[in-house]
Amino acid sequence: MSTITEDAASRLRQAGLRVTRPRLTVLEVCEEHPHAPADLVVRVVRERLGALSVQGAYDVLTALTAAGLLRRVEPAGSPARYEVRVADNHHHVVCRSCGAMADVDCAVGSAPCLEPVTASGFVIDEAEVTWWGLCARCRSAGVPRRSPANGESRTGDAHGV
Repeated sequence: MSTITEDAASRLRQAGLRVTRPRLTVLEVCEEHPHAPADLVVRVVRERLGALSVQGAYDVLTALTAAGLLRRVEPAGSPARYEVRVADNHHHVVCRSCGAMADVDCAVGSAPCLEPVTASGFVIDEAEVTWWGLCARCRSAGVPRRSPANGESRTGDAHGV
C-alpha cells in the first residue's frame, strides 16, 4: 500500500468510515486533481476500478463530504468541485474564462473571516469568499474577460483538469 493510500485509509478510519476501494480511490483522485468537478472524479474512479456505478461514485463523494474528508465548493455558474483541503479556513479564485480554480489562504485565518452588517438572527460560523478574474494562461492567450452577467457558463474543465 502506498503512503497516499495508507494516509487515506487512516483518515477514513478516523472519520468512522469503513475503508473501501471506492472511498480510497475517490480520495486519491481528489488529491491528484485539486478542485476536480464531480464528473471528472467519477470518470477517473470508474476507469481505475471498472465496476462502479455512477450513483455509487456520487454516493462516495457525498459520504466523504459529510464525514469532513472532502469539501464541496460550488462557484456560481460552475459545477460543484471537490477538494481534500478541509482542515483550514481558505478561499478560492476562479478564472472567468476557463474555470481554473486555485486556493487563496485567508488573511485572517480563523472562520468566519468576515462579519456581516446584520446576521438576521443567524449565528455565523463560516464565510466563503470567491475572487473572479483571468488566470495567467487565459491572459497570455489573449482571452477577453467575460462578465458574469452575460450568461455564459464555465465548464470547470480547467486546462485539462
